[in-house]
Amino acid sequence: MDLTAGAPVRYHSASGRWVLLATVLGSSLAFIDSTVVNIALPEIGRDLGSDAAGLQWTVNGYALSLASLILLGGSLGDRYGRKRVFLLGVTWFALASLLCGLAQNVEMLIAARVLQGIGGALLTPGALAILEASFAAEDRSRAIGAWSGLGGIGGALGPFLGGWLVEVGDWRYIFLINVPLAAIVLWVGAKHLPESRNPEAARTFDVTGVLTGAAGLAGLTYGFTAWPANGPGDPVVLISLAIGLGSMIAFVLAEQRSPHPMLPMRVFRNKAFSGANLVTFLVYAANGGVFFLFVVNLQVVSGFTPLASGIALLPTTALMLVLSARAGALSQRTGPRILMTVGPLICAVALVLMSRIGSDATYWADVLPAVLVFGLGLSTLVAPLTATALGALEDAYAGIASGVNNAVARAAGLLAVAVLPLAAGLGSGNLTDAAQLAPVYRNTMMICAGLMVAGAVLAFLLVPKRLPAKAPARSFCDPCAPPVQPRETASSAP
Repeated sequence: MDLTAGAPVRYHSASGRWVLLATVLGSSLAFIDSTVVNIALPEIGRDLGSDAAGLQWTVNGYALSLASLILLGGSLGDRYGRKRVFLLGVTWFALASLLCGLAQNVEMLIAARVLQGIGGALLTPGALAILEASFAAEDRSRAIGAWSGLGGIGGALGPFLGGWLVEVGDWRYIFLINVPLAAIVLWVGAKHLPESRNPEAARTFDVTGVLTGAAGLAGLTYGFTAWPANGPGDPVVLISLAIGLGSMIAFVLAEQRSPHPMLPMRVFRNKAFSGANLVTFLVYAANGGVFFLFVVNLQVVSGFTPLASGIALLPTTALMLVLSARAGALSQRTGPRILMTVGPLICAVALVLMSRIGSDATYWADVLPAVLVFGLGLSTLVAPLTATALGALEDAYAGIASGVNNAVARAAGLLAVAVLPLAAGLGSGNLTDAAQLAPVYRNTMMICAGLMVAGAVLAFLLVPKRLPAKAPARSFCDPCAPPVQPRETASSAP
């Protein structure tokens, strides 16, 4: 590597390209596996003789452990080294994927999927934290934009790869292919990723914070996941949500009193950080509704084939690939407020257009224009939003900033899938009935457009024109080396 201790990585350097490659491939493992398994569920059910509940837990077990522990993953990276925890997560994920591929019954598969989620919780916040801590300040927004665009390609190709593997081979291949991909990430990461951590972080576990935080996220995740199938009045849903809410309140109280908290509550005093995460919640709630119902509407109401519906959003991915890094670079020059305000408004226009896609829709006249506008809006928004959520805090808190932002985005998506169809008037209706789905889809798109507008308003009010300059980084390349700067005082903390 061409890095010395504490030296920043430049975007156009060879080291910058290697760092980007390792983080994109690593985070894509967890992102793709959260969606590609859905394609193989019918084959898994036939092969393992599983009922619907077992198949549901094959999906939910992964989401539950990932969402429950993602804050812990970010905190561990800040304490023990982001590269170290990231590579541990990739290794864990690969071994769990191998267990998934070798599963002999659905119980073993569910257990392996839970283990996969733990690996995902270790590697997911680490990828963005490494970008934030490694790149030079003037290149971070561009690097995060490139990460967003390249990650979008992985998300788009994942379902096609999964479908092909299931069709030509066996459902087990969708898990086993993770092993050689993880090996590539480990080779590149071990050789080219710089190490960084927070030298001020305590080396002891915040046990109360870990337990209450995990219980809170697990309870909310399980409650929202069970809501659509069981209904809001189901005792399991109510108890899960009550445990989740109570545990999150206990988590906040515990972190305020802990001398070494997993999530220092003082980070939320930072207006830009809190504002970026509020915008994240609204925007990703809207995105959750779009990605949940858009493809279903194309098939059920508009009569598109599954393949045509699956590739309908590819122009959005292509635009993000081309424009995200440029939007990040523009945000670096103009400040994040403008793009974070304009981006959601463009998305809102796209969602109004999407709401008009009905039974007589054609791809070229109705779907493509809406998808292109949506891609333009997301390309304008995502990189500045992510860069602001990470860049608002000092580099020492990069891991926990990434963990918080990931947890907020995932919670918003879960809430959207559970609540939006109900809010749009579905009630006890059927999403596979065109007559019932059409008005629900139309209302949901309009609600999501409103969420995007609300996100734009919050961005304008809460996100500064420019992020304040940071003090020189206190994280460093060698985790065994001394800090490059004296210990911060309480007044210098975020």
